[in-house]
Amino acid sequence: MKRLLNKIIPLAYGQYYNAYTLVAPKKAADSAFHLFCTVRKGRVRPEQAAYLDGAKLAIEEVAGHKIQSYHWPGDKETVLLVHGWESNTFRWRNLIKKLKEADFNIIAFDAPSHGYSSGKHLYVPLYEEAVNYMVTKYNPKHLIGHSVGGMTIIYNQYKNPNTHVKKMVTIGSPSEFHEIMEHFQDLLKFNNRVMKHLDKYVYSRFGFRIDEFSTSKFAQSISKKGLLFHDKHDNITPYHASVAVNKNWKDSTLVSTEGLGHSMHQDDVNDQIISFLEA
Repeated sequence: MKRLLNKIIPLAYGQYYNAYTLVAPKKAADSAFHLFCTVRKGRVRPEQAAYLDGAKLAIEEVAGHKIQSYHWPGDKETVLLVHGWESNTFRWRNLIKKLKEADFNIIAFDAPSHGYSSGKHLYVPLYEEAVNYMVTKYNPKHLIGHSVGGMTIIYNQYKNPNTHVKKMVTIGSPSEFHEIMEHFQDLLKFNNRVMKHLDKYVYSRFGFRIDEFSTSKFAQSISKKGLLFHDKHDNITPYHASVAVNKNWKDSTLVSTEGLGHSMHQDDVNDQIISFLEA
């Protein structure tokens, strides 16, 4: 029954938006966008709280949100960790262990609507505001982002070039916003009229078209050293995304893996990150 409902509900939404755009296209696009951005999981679970609570740093006020930041002190350069969709800072626990052993100064935070942070929605321009705030306040030399977090640190460096940042790492990150939206359309089975109005909504709100938001294009302007990880069989974000970013990012290296999945918590990945930061 649950499996059947999981199929029916998205289709019902699709039919709803197909009809809604005929009578109120702007309101329909706004509603569809907020459905797309709704965060359904990623809050701190009881088994995660003990690890995170001891590292709480501050409640940061960013773009109308209360953002929980964390700190693991070290004497070397500051590293900023940026997690992915429906996750939180706990996902970095294995890398944090390695970073602490190497004596890096570690800053992390829960994205809006994730972990201990406030909100119900997340989208990259909002996440970018939070990243830019953290970069400006804590002055990290190294940025590490997983999945949408990786997409966001590239967008932030493109939008707000920061000379203090020296190295950037992305892990299993998407590149093309239109691919994400096409997946959303395929899931809900709404028609191209809905997508057209979504495109107009995105442009009026953020100043770019859906097909214009591309970290592979943004990477052309980045002069930082980059290290990209992506598994060839990643079933969450396509491998070709990091291939395209690497092609356009002049001083970047792509590490292609097989069988490590999307999350990439493995020691080998984390050891390579440490070696890259220390080089």
